[in-house]
Amino acid sequence: MTTPAGNTRIFVAITPEESDRLYDESTRARLAGLGEVTWSKDGSLPADLADAYDVLITSWSTGKFAPEAVIGERLRLAVHTAGTIRGLFPRSVLEQGLRLAQGGSAPMAVPVAELSLTLTLALLRNLHWMDRRLQATRDWSKSGLGRLTHGIREQSIGIVGLSRTGREYASMVTGLGVQTVRAFDPYVGPDDAAALGVELVDLAELCATSDVLAIHAPVTEQSRHMLDQDMIGRLRDGAIVVNTARSAVIDMEALSEQLVSGRLSAGLDVFDVEPLAADSPLYGLDNVLITPHVAGGTIEARFAQGAGVTDEIVAFLSEEPMHYEVTADIYDRLS
Repeated sequence: MTTPAGNTRIFVAITPEESDRLYDESTRARLAGLGEVTWSKDGSLPADLADAYDVLITSWSTGKFAPEAVIGERLRLAVHTAGTIRGLFPRSVLEQGLRLAQGGSAPMAVPVAELSLTLTLALLRNLHWMDRRLQATRDWSKSGLGRLTHGIREQSIGIVGLSRTGREYASMVTGLGVQTVRAFDPYVGPDDAAALGVELVDLAELCATSDVLAIHAPVTEQSRHMLDQDMIGRLRDGAIVVNTARSAVIDMEALSEQLVSGRLSAGLDVFDVEPLAADSPLYGLDNVLITPHVAGGTIEARFAQGAGVTDEIVAFLSEEPMHYEVTADIYDRLS
């Protein structure tokens, strides 16, 4: 049985600076209506957390802790405001009775897909190349005047992973009139994909037939480096790779070689080592757009993340199903 809402004790293990970005006044008021809420001063957990609190809220700024810190007589739920929960909570805590939810991950799907689409369009229309030259030379003829680019409707779009972000991206490109959208995802059936306007194919065919390959898959044992040198080599000359998901899905060394050679173009928000090293070969390439892992970072999404966490706690206290509970069955498939 869960604790009645009036007696609920909630600990928010997030720094004040990050809390201000995630929890607006209305969400804080909702949380306060559920019971006693304690906000951490530095993101750390109190020593008596597991025996003194019912619910734990975490995020990017939560301090690292040992699994035993969340196993005790009282704590029954931990809800994560950021992306993956696996960095903080090992599978073992589920086996010991703690329930987990990724309450903040769903609101980030739209902004991540938006940036993926933005990178797609910018690369197709060569915006970055023209802007860099026009800013540097102030010469229209040297900055792309008369140089033709590509429209998105005529492109064959490939999506690796029909995750929440992959589905949002599919909706966005089909909404822009793209007629050919294919995807690879071993966990999605053809009927589900068809409802999204997407045709399922195997990964090799997807790479060989895509003008734009957008990565929206989580990193698991099965997906790590699934876009290896062979798969990257199957991409058409001039193809575009967009990755706003996880760097480890693709062999970045193999991709970098193709980008340096100029055979492929890319829009990348994630990298094997972050921050990206100052001597990375990706800097200064005309065919590459890079952003510093900011795809999910919109003001609107951040506040929606806090609201989503609160929704999960309300459902838990009402003994109703949570929307984004992390069970043992899906734990290993999460990014």
